[in-house]
Amino acid sequence: MTMNPLLTNNELEIIEFLIDEKQSDGSTYSGRYAINVAKVLEIIRMPQVTAMPGTHDPALMGSFNLRGRVMPLLNLATWLGKEMIVSSNDKVLVTEFCGVKSAFLVSSVTSIHRLAWDRIEPPNKYVQAFSRDSITGILRIEDRVLFILDMEKILSSLDKSLDMSRMEPENIVEMPEQVRLLLADDSSSLRKIVKAYLEKSGYQVTTASNGKEAWEYLSRLAQAQSSQQEVHGPEVSEIVDLVISDIEMPEMDGHALTSKIRENPALHKVPVVLFSSLITDALRAKGIKVGADRQVSKPDLAGLDKIVKEIMDEKLHHNR
Repeated sequence: MTMNPLLTNNELEIIEFLIDEKQSDGSTYSGRYAINVAKVLEIIRMPQVTAMPGTHDPALMGSFNLRGRVMPLLNLATWLGKEMIVSSNDKVLVTEFCGVKSAFLVSSVTSIHRLAWDRIEPPNKYVQAFSRDSITGILRIEDRVLFILDMEKILSSLDKSLDMSRMEPENIVEMPEQVRLLLADDSSSLRKIVKAYLEKSGYQVTTASNGKEAWEYLSRLAQAQSSQQEVHGPEVSEIVDLVISDIEMPEMDGHALTSKIRENPALHKVPVVLFSSLITDALRAKGIKVGADRQVSKPDLAGLDKIVKEIMDEKLHHNR
């Protein structure tokens, strides 16, 4: 599947899918979930699966051959702590994100929806507590409630090479002044991990849970800067040195946030780095179009650290 080229800033397409869960009383409950179309390569029937030796996670069903490529298959229901009712009609979502191709077993795929990011609500603490922090957004469509899963967290729990919590900075930043970063990411777990990594690298980090929250923070700074112009107060680019933003976020995505920053006279000089699991060719082109300075694919924290340092070196050299 490919990203719709007609999508505007702050729009996305999602695939709605079901997981049929067995209840304690023997009845069936169909949980409704969603995934960004940009992460899905194709949807296939249940393939012949070969067990993988040495695997200990019950959610990892094994692997299968997809046109010459060996793909790991994950049972989403098992990972979520649910018992899935297996059927011959089950479907497999073949995905690519974080630079990794993998597959996820679901019961069925129902539809594709095109919508604005502001229709997606961030999950409250109650929802997060009962979902292992695995939900990044909630969508209401008619009488249905869909949960958007944190696919990056699910995948990194199985592939430790993608687990950013295990990564440590190699070099500590040595700057003549404190470098102040604004980090926007809707995943609470990743937000904490990336913030801790950047702080270990020597940066001062302020966080926002989505693009809208980041924009409101920057807007307040811009308004304060505007009111202080007569007394020559500091520019916003001197208060926030750089913005790091995820792309997929409820209420306002990273592309819309970047575009707003570039269009604002008080903010347009602030560098923006997009840090996302979806740095595909199409989305990289979109990032360039909205004015992102650099784009880094998750989970490359070392690459992000390097690029932030390069941008700050350029900024310091320019200001001399």
